Order: sequence, then structure tokens, then C-alpha cells
Amino acid sequence: MRVLVDTNVVISALLFPSSTPGAVVAEVLTGHRMVVTRWIIDELYEVVGRKRPDLVAALETFLSHCDYELAEPGPAGHHDTTIADKDDQPILDAALTANADVIVTGDKHFLSLDLSRPRILTPRAYLDAYGG
Repeated sequence: MRVLVDTNVVISALLFPSSTPGAVVAEVLTGHRMVVTRWIIDELYEVVGRKRPDLVAALETFLSHCDYELAEPGPAGHHDTTIADKDDQPILDAALTANADVIVTGDKHFLSLDLSRPRILTPRAYLDAYGG
């Protein structure tokens, strides 16, 4: 299964490895194919660098040691599905282009979408559905 893990989930996993987001990231990395976008990676560095610069090295280690697929959003307007927050559109487009099965996020804009695929789940809902 191909699972796009949103920025907020990865940051929570870094901050709190024993948390629900930490369990999600661990489960995705061991049992599925993790999908991220360049947008997510850039946002990870920006947020961690601004809020917790002491964790930049941990982020670099995480990204260099985990196996993930880097998804690209494709050309603008390639997908008909839109999201209320325009900053989230490249992430949604990349998930659709990469044919992701699931997006794991705490972002209310994603969670309000009514899509059959990819399924959009909170970290807790993901664990309830797929493991843990």
C-alpha cells in the first residue's frame, strides 16, 4: 500500500517517537511504501528549523535512512480535485499522481475532503484501520 504521510505527522513522530504519529510512521516504513513530496520535505526543514533547530540533525538522519518515494504533483490543473488551502494543493496533486492509497494527516483541509481514493485518515484512524 502506498501511504503519503503529511508534514504534521512526521514532525509529531520526530518530537514524540512513542506517540500515535510515531507508530504510524514506523508502521508505514515497515509494512508499506511511504510517499512524500518535495513540498513536504521543504516544509519539514522549514518548520523544524524554525521551531526546533536542535532536531534538524535528527530530521536529516531520518530522511537519509528511511525508504520513501518522492512524489511529484504533475502539471498544474492535471487533477480536478481541489482543496480549500491552496498551499495543500501540491501535496494533494502529488498523492493523486503517485496513486497513493492513503493520506495520513491531521490537517482539517484534507480531512474535510470526500474522496474514495486516496483515503484520508488521521493517524489514529490509520492505526485502527491498518495496524497497531
